[in-house]
Parts: sequence; structure tokens; C-alpha cells
Amino acid sequence: MSKNFLKIINGLSWTTELSEKLLLGIIGVATCIASIQHIYGMILIKQVLLADLFMLFIFVEIIGMVGAFYSTSRIPVTLPIIIAITALCRLIVMQSKEMDAFLVLAEAGAILVLSVAAYVMSMKDKISLEKKKSLREDKK
Repeated sequence: MSKNFLKIINGLSWTTELSEKLLLGIIGVATCIASIQHIYGMILIKQVLLADLFMLFIFVEIIGMVGAFYSTSRIPVTLPIIIAITALCRLIVMQSKEMDAFLVLAEAGAILVLSVAAYVMSMKDKISLEKKKSLREDKK
């Protein structure tokens, strides 16, 4: 590839960063609106169900994920995994009475797989932080 083409491509990286920040901001605002609408619906029917609490927890996790991106410029991999686990738990709680037992078991298995993945990813981060700390100590 020519040097001019590479300069153009590298010069456009700001568009990706801007798009990412803009879309995550929109996701954050939309999540806040959705949570307000959900709370308003609970107030109207004067009832709070376990599924509602799961939904509010998902909203909080999404807002936390957006906040984590803005404070660190990266999204920890474990946050989307935890959101997926919560969403699957919500599905099981809401629909387990009408669902086939095999489907409930499959969703529970998916939760187990995601839990193991979240644990492995958190251990990876912990090990990485320990390596960074030991490298800093070695340099001193």
C-alpha cells in the first residue's frame, strides 16, 4: 500500500473513536430513558415483580458499562458477560413455567458457561495486574 493511503487511513481513526463515544453516549441516554419508562410502568400498575428488578439491574449494568468506557476508554469484557447472565436469569424467571424443561436446562447451562468465562477473564485481569506490578518492582 502507498504511504499516502496509509496516512489517510491513520488520519481517519478519529472518526472511529468519535463514533464509538457518540454511540455509547446514545446507548447511555437511551438506557436511562428506558429505565425511567420501566419504573413509570411499575408505578402505574402499583406492582414490582422479580422480572422488573432483573430488568432494572440490567439497566444499571449497561449504564455502568458505558461509564466504565468513559472513565477508562475500554469496556471490561466481564461486564457484557454479566449483563448476558442477568438477561438469561430474567428469561428463566419470567418464562420457566411455560418453557420446555430442556430449554430451561439449556439456558442454565449457558449461564454456567458465561459464569466460567467471566471468572476466567477476571483471573486474566488479576494476573495481568500482578505482572505489571512485578515488572514495576523489577525496574526499581
